[in-house]
Amino acid sequence: MIRAATAGDAAALGDILQDWLDATPWMPKLHDRAETRGFLGHVIATQEGVVAGECSGFLALDGADISCLYLADTARGQGIGKALLDHAKSARDRLDLWTFQANTGALRFYRREGFVEVKRTEGATNDERLPDVRLSWTR
Repeated sequence: MIRAATAGDAAALGDILQDWLDATPWMPKLHDRAETRGFLGHVIATQEGVVAGECSGFLALDGADISCLYLADTARGQGIGKALLDHAKSARDRLDLWTFQANTGALRFYRREGFVEVKRTEGATNDERLPDVRLSWTR
């Protein structure tokens, strides 16, 4: 089941993101859990966000840009990420996103789902200062 994200989801969704950040050794630790929850509250208030199941994953869209796609660790490998992405694809003719070059699992996933690389940077424009990749999907 995919539904619209609500303000009440911010803590659970923030925990999904913070758990991923904490478990990813190459990610710099820039924010604590409370700040990440606040960030997700802002995303929910200002972007189009959807949640899978009982907050097992979420996707946020800012126009045609996917700004967030994260799954709880226990939800990975079950088709939930694909379901969220298919939901976004159903409403758009084009989607774009950034991911980190070091996030090889995400790169494999997005390429498998039809995204193509359009740009690489050395990270000068993201908060983490990590090399990233711009990907795009067109119907």
